[in-house]
Amino acid sequence: MLPMNDLWAEKREQKLATVEPLAVRMRPRSLSEFAGQQHFLAEGKLLRRMLEADRLTSVLFYGPPGTGKTTLAELIAGHTQRHFERANAATIGVKEVRFVIDDAVRRLTEHGRRTILFLDEIHRFNRSQQDVLLGDVERGTLTLIGATTENPFFAVNGPLISRSQIFQFEPLDETAVQAILRRAITDVDRGYGKLNLQVTDEALELWATWSDGDARRALTALEIAVLSSSEDNDDKEGEPIVIDRDVAEQSMQRKALDYDATGDAHYDTISAFIKSMRGSDPDAAVYWLARMLTAGEDPLFIARRIAILASEDIGNADPRALMIASAAYDITHRIGMPECQLTLAQAAIYMAAAPKSNASATAIWTAMSDAKHQRTVPVPKHLRDAHYAGSKKLGHAGYQSAHNSRHGYVDQEYLGVDVTYYQPTDRGYERHIQNYLDWIRQAPPQTAPSNED
Repeated sequence: MLPMNDLWAEKREQKLATVEPLAVRMRPRSLSEFAGQQHFLAEGKLLRRMLEADRLTSVLFYGPPGTGKTTLAELIAGHTQRHFERANAATIGVKEVRFVIDDAVRRLTEHGRRTILFLDEIHRFNRSQQDVLLGDVERGTLTLIGATTENPFFAVNGPLISRSQIFQFEPLDETAVQAILRRAITDVDRGYGKLNLQVTDEALELWATWSDGDARRALTALEIAVLSSSEDNDDKEGEPIVIDRDVAEQSMQRKALDYDATGDAHYDTISAFIKSMRGSDPDAAVYWLARMLTAGEDPLFIARRIAILASEDIGNADPRALMIASAAYDITHRIGMPECQLTLAQAAIYMAAAPKSNASATAIWTAMSDAKHQRTVPVPKHLRDAHYAGSKKLGHAGYQSAHNSRHGYVDQEYLGVDVTYYQPTDRGYERHIQNYLDWIRQAPPQTAPSNED
């Protein structure tokens, strides 16, 4: 028979379990139940090897919400049998962290037991607060598991990063989310296994898709659907609770977009947009454009990026791209959303389908570097200003205008050093430019090359 204190504790735990959200109740109890992140947790992968060898060092868990960062930290503590301290950087201060460190030192010296400090939202600690952890993390007094949705290379101190192993969490795939939902539906102790619950495949597929890899969001939607449907079934005792696609959609309302105008999603999405246009994939470019516009991105920001790409990645392979980008910016500025989505889509598709060349960009980047770091090149005397009295006495003479030549070209020095910055490709209009430059650099024939194919 359990002592009275233990009986009360057990009753309190049972009572709390009845009010805990489904997502909390369904947290994995072992590493074998943990879903996803097999790129570092599968057999033979780094984190798994560290745990099996009991050589866990401080780590940083980086990834979107609902991918298991907190759950895995708790599982690691249980697996390694270390004392577990959990804190949120938004609500804990340096004083409290020092108390945790002092307790960790006492626990290690008196009982030989190590401590794990799980610090959620570690990016909310400023630099000086993070510095408090450095010495003890380096000495191994405690093992830090920091979790963040922000890029740690921007949000965490360099010294702390150098003392930690970074593990990047990826959104769960739809198969994994569906498996988690099915487990919750059938689990008798923690889920809805005691209910006569019938969830259609279409409902599961919708939750798995709309959750965007966030298991917590999918489980919350299941819980809302069950609770609301149970109320509707109060007068229908014995009948199954049926959750179809319509009920599933109402429980989640709409697909949430992982997008923050100042966060990683912002930079990752615009990067994907630019690289899709550069990679000549109009379908991907339009999708990423739609993602940004749906999330509320500034259309002029997108138009500016299109204009930059027109010069940087297309250049003279298709000179019209810059004109289209310029027009797209002007129209976007004039009419705004939602109409400018058509203009931006047209421009993005044109950029993606245009021939590519960064020869112009490479030319100016190299010339800028030379202008900054190399010895200054003097202007040849025959190119200097000769529109004032006395210029000839200074030797500012001898310039020959190309318009006075039959071919529109005069063989004279324009730079004074032997260097080639612009090297056209053989793509698009640049092949005509290359033909013309080849003609110039050789002894000019009677007829200049044509720009026609």
